[in-house]
Amino acid sequence: MQCRMGCGACCIAPSISSRIPGMPDGKLAGERCVQLNEHNLCRLFGQPERPTVCLQFTADTAVCGETTQQALVNLMELEVVTN
Repeated sequence: MQCRMGCGACCIAPSISSRIPGMPDGKLAGERCVQLNEHNLCRLFGQPERPTVCLQFTADTAVCGETTQQALVNLMELEVVTN
């Protein structure tokens, strides 16, 4: 599956414990990453500063669903069950 341009759910729903430029302590689940622009695109995409966890995320229908709202719900549920 290809990422849906402008979705950004993976930059909002999960917690990220590693350092993100502009967020030295990472981010909480449900918190919008500061690197997500107004079009829900990652400013760090393709940059060496992008956290490893972000590089390793791969869009998948089972996780991302058919819509951004489904992706947010699915990722928030995964956050709860994995913590």
